[in-house]
Amino acid sequence: MKGIYCILMCLNRRRNIRVAKLGLIPFKKGYYCYVGSALNNLEKRIKRHISKSKKMKWHIDYLLKYAAIIGARIIITSRKLECLMNKRIEEISTETIKTFGSTDCKCTGHLHYFNKNPLSYAVINNLKNLDFQKS
Repeated sequence: MKGIYCILMCLNRRRNIRVAKLGLIPFKKGYYCYVGSALNNLEKRIKRHISKSKKMKWHIDYLLKYAAIIGARIIITSRKLECLMNKRIEEISTETIKTFGSTDCKCTGHLHYFNKNPLSYAVINNLKNLDFQKS
């Protein structure tokens, strides 16, 4: 399966987290949405992200050491829509974490901060819910 995904998470307190070559990033307490894509093996990519034991590879891996996943949403597509979806999420977010997850595109960042639960937004809720707990 191919597509794009949003991983929704909650950070229970403010933390400074070292994120690979990005260095030390201050993360606020609150909610985050990460937008990514997998043009092959979408389920495998998401399962890897939610796994607790993995080699640190992507920026999101460093945040997920501390944040709790509260949901995942997907769009099944073979089209490269990651940056378009990212822009839609950025428009409703409180803040975008600059350069996070966007080293291979021109987006400001692919991680977005929300001061309220992003599951309350129609843009996110209209995506297909991925029940990763049953996987």
